[in-house]
Amino acid sequence: MEKDEQLLILEKFRDYVIQQARSNLSRLQKNSSKNLYDSIKGEVQVMPNSMRLYFEMADYGYFQDKGVSGTKRKYNTPFSYTNKMPPPKAFDKWIIKKGIAPRNKEGKFQTRKRLQFAIARSIFEKGIKPSLFFTKPFEAAFKNLPDEMITAYGLEAEETFNTIMEETFKNK
Repeated sequence: MEKDEQLLILEKFRDYVIQQARSNLSRLQKNSSKNLYDSIKGEVQVMPNSMRLYFEMADYGYFQDKGVSGTKRKYNTPFSYTNKMPPPKAFDKWIIKKGIAPRNKEGKFQTRKRLQFAIARSIFEKGIKPSLFFTKPFEAAFKNLPDEMITAYGLEAEETFNTIMEETFKNK
């Protein structure tokens, strides 16, 4: 298989994964600010004796994909909340974008501080369910790579995926 053909295959692979990951974010309603959606990028680099493919996204994308176990609800994920709650301030813009406005008994607007804390505590206890918005398209695209390319580069799907994800988040 020629280098140009391999490059084209890897570019199609990259484009498919990015497009499907973005679609999954929208479909799963995890796209309120579009920050994660817009941050998903990939690059194929060609060197004289090898090729390199890597993806990048906002730091929290990895946690959205793999999930995070809470203190009361557990998921099959390497991440978990143990003794530190997410910062309540982090949910301020999300609350605004979702149009959630806390009101008192008279119907008057309240500050969002209590609501921010309640959301942070809920996530701390319940965790974040794995969405696999990135993992699923990556694995699907990997299954469609030509056998001769996989054989030539000795690619293992899970090992390759983990390496790509580790490099992505190590560089941040």
